[in-house]
Amino acid sequence: MTRKQYFIIILILGTLTTISPFSIDMYLPGFPAIAKDLHTSIAQVQLSLTAYLIGIAVGQLIYGPLLDRFGRKLPLYGGLALYLLASIGCALTTSIETLILMRLLQALGGCVGIVAAQALVRDLFPVTEIAQVLSLLTLVLAISPMIAPTVGGYATVALGWHSIFLILAVITTLILIGIYYALPDGKAPDTTLSLRPMAVLGSFFTVLKQPQFLTYALVSGIATSAPFAYISGSPDVFMNLYKVSEQEYGWIFSFLAIALIGPTQLNRFLLKRFSSEQIIYTTLIYQTVVGLLMVFGTWAGWFGLYGLIGMLFLFLCGQGLTGPNSAALSLAPFVRHAGSAAALMGSFRMGFGALVSASVSVLHNHTAMPMVSVMTVCLIFGLLILLIGQRVIHHKNQPAELDSVSEVAL
Repeated sequence: MTRKQYFIIILILGTLTTISPFSIDMYLPGFPAIAKDLHTSIAQVQLSLTAYLIGIAVGQLIYGPLLDRFGRKLPLYGGLALYLLASIGCALTTSIETLILMRLLQALGGCVGIVAAQALVRDLFPVTEIAQVLSLLTLVLAISPMIAPTVGGYATVALGWHSIFLILAVITTLILIGIYYALPDGKAPDTTLSLRPMAVLGSFFTVLKQPQFLTYALVSGIATSAPFAYISGSPDVFMNLYKVSEQEYGWIFSFLAIALIGPTQLNRFLLKRFSSEQIIYTTLIYQTVVGLLMVFGTWAGWFGLYGLIGMLFLFLCGQGLTGPNSAALSLAPFVRHAGSAAALMGSFRMGFGALVSASVSVLHNHTAMPMVSVMTVCLIFGLLILLIGQRVIHHKNQPAELDSVSEVAL
């Protein structure tokens, strides 16, 4: 493939993965306005975020088998069409209950982009390049939190929060055009795969019984769900506790998104000297230490607005390293079941993300403690799972379908 083709494919796959981040981040500055307009509380509005994460977790399990059975593009078209209609529904809603339902449907459609993008990486690139390609996708993904909340903040003030969902509908339309004209088909449909419930469950079981997949998918799911505590809690912490405006919140969110970009590109150079396993292990220890300091400092009252922003920045730097490496190690064992593997991996992450988001809402006490505590707990559990899982991997022979872990780290 030429450099131009390579760039276009990465760009389209990257935009596919940004559908859900845009859907999450863009409406965060509108939380207070949504709560006021729909006559409800911010805690209730946070449940629309939880509903979105639940929809992503469930939807990815559906799209995994569909992407393996029908190829990559047909499910993409269907899912994005559902997302488009649900976005319009969100813009027209007049109650928090309807908004929560529309957000659920929006997620069920939009999550196809996450699964399809990861499966297409496995289709179009050799195993030895997966981690580096995923790092590039993470770079595109990292830019969205810099843009989305800022656009959402200004759109909320200028046009009202309903306009946010119309903007999302327009963006999705442009992505659909790019998919149709410039994205390769990827793996051909596999008509031998059955969509009967038992057959689908059998495919998932085939994936789950791989110790390498289970270990790194759980690590990815739990450790990288920590930002969802930040995403869920930050509107209340910054706009209610520290009294920043919608526009200021957007700029704070954009600044913290920079924490994802540098490490993402650093990962490409680290992979030339270290394995993915080494990078993940070191990063999780670093984030755990930062998280514990952040929790203790918040409890002791050390941090004002800028101190908390600084600690969050240091913490979020690790996400750009853990995500692509754990994803690469999770997908490496599979060729035929790449779609199902990508679906399970994404479902783990969003499922834990929904739990994390709901936890912050339930623990809400008008302080930053619920947000920073849940973030830190995610990293502690991720590190424990990594230590246990690596022992199992190193002491158990892998099935023939497993590609070498060391190949991924090259």
